Amino acid sequence: MSASALTIRGLQYSYGAHHVVDGIDLDAATGSILGVLGPNGAGKSTTISLAVGTRAPDAGRVEIFGHDPFRNHARTSLLAGVMLQDGGLPMSAKPLQVLRHLASLYPSPLSVDELADPLGLHEFSTRTIRRLSGGQKQRVALAAALIGRPRLVFLDEPCAGLDPQARAVVHDFIRELAAASVAVVLTTHDLAEAEELADEVVVIDRGRIIAQGAPEDLRSASPTGRRLVITVGRQLQPAPRELLATMNTIAPTSVAGPALVVDGDLDSAQIAGLCAAVADAGLAITDLDMHSQSLADVFFELTGRPLR
Repeated sequence: MSASALTIRGLQYSYGAHHVVDGIDLDAATGSILGVLGPNGAGKSTTISLAVGTRAPDAGRVEIFGHDPFRNHARTSLLAGVMLQDGGLPMSAKPLQVLRHLASLYPSPLSVDELADPLGLHEFSTRTIRRLSGGQKQRVALAAALIGRPRLVFLDEPCAGLDPQARAVVHDFIRELAAASVAVVLTTHDLAEAEELADEVVVIDRGRIIAQGAPEDLRSASPTGRRLVITVGRQLQPAPRELLATMNTIAPTSVAGPALVVDGDLDSAQIAGLCAAVADAGLAITDLDMHSQSLADVFFELTGRPLR
C-alpha cells in the first residue's frame, strides 16, 4: 500500500468573513498523481499555499511525510519541490546558474544535466531568465522544483505556454516521477491533461471538495453518461425557446454557441426525434456527435461553469 506523502484534514482559511478554504480533506500518496481542479476563485491556490507551508491555516492540519510544513518548513522544503505559476525565479540569472545554486542547497540533488538535457534548457542557457519566453520559464521552473530530488512535488500549471513537443516531454517527466514513487500534486486548467495524467482528481468549488475519485470513476458516476452534440449552421443566440422546450421533453438540452447539447443515454428513436425537432425549427444540421462524457463535461456539470 502506498504511503501518504501529503495529508490534509479539516483545512480552513478565511479572508475576513470570506471562507476561502472550508473544511478540505485530501491525501496524496507516493507513486501517484493527484489532480486538483477548480474554477478561478474556488480556493485551490490557497489550498496549495497552505499545503506547502507559505501560510498557516485558521484550522485543520497539513502534514508532509508527518511534518507540519508551516512550523517545520526547513524540513519539509527538503522533502517537497514546488513549481508555482509565477515561477519565483531570479530574473537577472541564467537558467543553469539557478539550477547549480539550488543543487548546492540539497544533500543529494539531481545533476543539472539530468534536467537540462531532456527539458532542452541548453538551447537558451546563455540568456537571462528575464529574456525567456513564458514556456521557457516554465521549463526552468520545473527543473528548479525537481533539482532537490523531492519525494513530493507540487506542480502548478506545468505545461502553460509549452508547445506540443515540450508538453509531451513534461508529461513523460511527470509519469516518471510517479513511477519512481514520488507523489505528484498537479493543478491545471487543462482538463484533458488531468484526464490523461491523474490517478485521482479532486474538484474544489467555493472552498470545498465537491467531487473526488479516479477520472474514469467520475465520468461513469455522471447521471447523464453520454452526450449528443447537434451542430447547426449559425449561432443560437438568443436561445430558441420553443425548440429547447420541445427537445427537453425528450432529454435535457442546452445551447453552446452553434450547438445543441443533449445529455443522456439516447436510443435511435430519441435521436431521430431530436433531429426532427431541429429540422422543424428551420435549422440545418451540419454535424452530429455522440460521445461519452469527458472530465470537462463532468466538471461543467458539477460547477455550472467551465474551467478558466
